[in-house]
Formats: sequence, structure tokens, C-alpha cells
Amino acid sequence: MLDLRAIRDDSAAFDRAMARRGLEPLSATVLGLDARRRAAQTTLQELQQRRNEASKEIGAVRKAGGNADALQAEVATIKARLPEVEDEERSAGAELERLLTTLPNPPADDVPDGPDETHNVEVRRVGTPPAIAKPLEHFDLGEKLGLMDFSGAAALSGARFTVLRGGLARLERALGQFMLDLHTTEHGYTEINPPLMVRDATMFGTGQLPKFAEDLFQTTSGHWLIPTAEVPLTNLSGDKIIDLEDMPLRLTALTPCFRAEAGAAGKDTRGMIRQHQFWKVEMVSITGPEQSEAEHERMTQCAETVLTRLGLPFRTIVLCTGDMGFSARKTYDIEVWLPGQNSYREISSCSNCGDFQARRMKARCRPRGTKENTRFVHTLNGSGVAVGRALIAVIENYQQPDGSVVVPEALRPYMGGLELISRVS
Repeated sequence: MLDLRAIRDDSAAFDRAMARRGLEPLSATVLGLDARRRAAQTTLQELQQRRNEASKEIGAVRKAGGNADALQAEVATIKARLPEVEDEERSAGAELERLLTTLPNPPADDVPDGPDETHNVEVRRVGTPPAIAKPLEHFDLGEKLGLMDFSGAAALSGARFTVLRGGLARLERALGQFMLDLHTTEHGYTEINPPLMVRDATMFGTGQLPKFAEDLFQTTSGHWLIPTAEVPLTNLSGDKIIDLEDMPLRLTALTPCFRAEAGAAGKDTRGMIRQHQFWKVEMVSITGPEQSEAEHERMTQCAETVLTRLGLPFRTIVLCTGDMGFSARKTYDIEVWLPGQNSYREISSCSNCGDFQARRMKARCRPRGTKENTRFVHTLNGSGVAVGRALIAVIENYQQPDGSVVVPEALRPYMGGLELISRVS
């Protein structure tokens, strides 16, 4: 949620920020609705005050034996007008609220400008892509191994689902456990097992609602299936005042995620790249305003460490204004090398949301034991990393000429010492 006071104080800066997001100037519309609401509030207060004064005057006139008909008529007129002014205040306020909830987070000053992913900027590149003569894509390898079943999943659930068997099912589980252990034992995150279904207010808090409802799955009970554990983890700080000394709060979770992929028609139709259901390890940090930039760099390094330990080549890029998510003020994407596609593909996205989500959730902080005014916290989230895409990367980067897949050393303790996944006989 945007800071309305900041828009009032510097409408030109607000318009410049929205222009960097590809939007037309909106300050006149926002401030016009704000003025309507404030004018109605002022009128309402004046009418209520005059009604109260006139009511007292009626009593005084009657006590003195005078005629209070004119005053009674004035009070009646005020009472008739009050609902109209209240409706105007509610209407302008609701329209202003609807507009503000659909506007994206202004980008940080150091975010590169650009309309789309072609303007993203590479920050670093780590590792060397393996030399594989004729690399296969993960779906070809998985099906040849007899451990990845797309037709069976389609019979059960339709498109964009996968059934994993045997060694690949265990490998996916091993990846999730490895990431959780790394983040909790070395990176200082606390493991959380959150609900997978949440209420409207929870989705609103992190910015999924109202703008992105079509990308979500809703149950018959009105709950929403989480698209990422960012949603419940971040909202755990909602409606709270957190002691500044207790931050940063660092939380992590391994959960299934559910996405409708409404805008993905024709994209990655084969394989596991883009699924309706997938596993992901999520990292969330809640910080004081002064800590968030440093925490953003740290979180990104935590995600990179996962790929380094797995021996997977990757590059890290900073997203431009036109490719950045709705709630983010700055985002690093980590892209892992996929030999079968001969390209880097996103496997983690780490974002600093500033106080954008905190305003929606009413999450605040202040020094312990003081009466200082509270400030909104800053929230950050990052994939640590997407388990399904890590599985794809391991399969493709560790493929052998006979179609088998070497298990990375970091995962072997989670695989009962298994070193090679071979075709099911």
C-alpha cells in the first residue's frame, strides 16, 4: 500500500515513480479522491457540531418560553443531510482505497529502468556450464528413466501436473530437506510449518489481492490456496508492534505452492518448469527500515549458497522496473543454467518490499520499552529455492550419456548414500 501522505507532500515524485512502472500520471486522480473524502469529512464534522449546538439552543429557548420552531427545522434539515454526506465520504474513501490497493510499489532509486526483461542487468555469474555433447531436457530424461509421468498426471488432474516416481520422487524430497537444513542451521532462519489455505485479508496483506485473483485458486469455503509460503510467513507479523531489537526476524518454510498460471498460455507447456502445484522453500525477513537493504543482499546470498552447494552454474540479475513484481521495490533473480534449454532460467526471486506490505498488514516496530512513535517494518521474501526447478537443474546438469543422473554430493546423505539414479528395470 502506498503512503497517501507522501503523495500529498510530493505528487510529482509519485508520478515519476509510477511512470517508471509504466503507468500514466495518477496524482491528480488520487488527490482528487482524497480531497473529496476530506471535504466530506469536514462537512460531516461541521454538520454534527451545528446539530449539537442547535439542539442545546432549542432547550434554552424552550426553557425561556420562546418559539424553537426554526431551530427544530434546522436540526431536521441537518439530520436529513447527514446520511448523504456520510455516503459521499464512504464512496470517495472506498474509491480511493480501491485505487491505492491496485498501484504497485515505487521502485528503489538504483533499480534499472526498462519495459521488460531485456533491460534486466546481470550482477554476477557463478560456475561453468558442464560440457555435455547432446544434452536432453529434463522431461526427456525423466521419461526415459521411467520416473517422470506426465500422461498419468494429466489423467488425474489435467495439464501442468507431474507424477514423480522412485529415485526422482526421493530426489525432490531430498532437495527440500537439504535447503531447509541449510537455511535453519547455517543461515539463521526459523523453520515454520504454516497453513496452506488462508483468508482474503492474508492474501491482501502481501499484495496478491485484489489485483491478482485470477492467478490464485480459491476453495469452496472461501479460503485461498497459497501461491507461495511468503503469504502466511509475512502475515505472521501483521497487526503487531515488534521490538526493533528483535529484528530481523528470519523465517523459512517448505510448502507446496498453487498457481493458476492464468497468463502462461503457450509458455513452458512441456515438463515441470511451470506447474499448477510445486514445492518451494521460502525465506522471509522482517526488518527495521534501516536494515532492509543489507538484509536483501544477505538473503540473495543465502539463495545463491543453495546452488553453489549443489554445484549448479547460475547468474544473478537485478530486475528492471518493467519486470519487477507488484509488491517489490527491488528484486534480484537468480537464474540456473539448464543445458537442455541452453539457457539460464529463474530459480529464485529475492525481493525487498520496503514498507509496502507492512502498510497493508499494519506491521510496525519501535525500540523496546519506549514510547516512541511506531514505524512500519520492512518485509523481504525470497525463494530459497524453488524445489521443482532445482530438480530440473540437477537432472539436466548431472545427466550422463546413458541417461542416468548423478546425485550431487550434498544430497547423498538425504538419499541413503545413493550416487546414481538409473532407469527403472
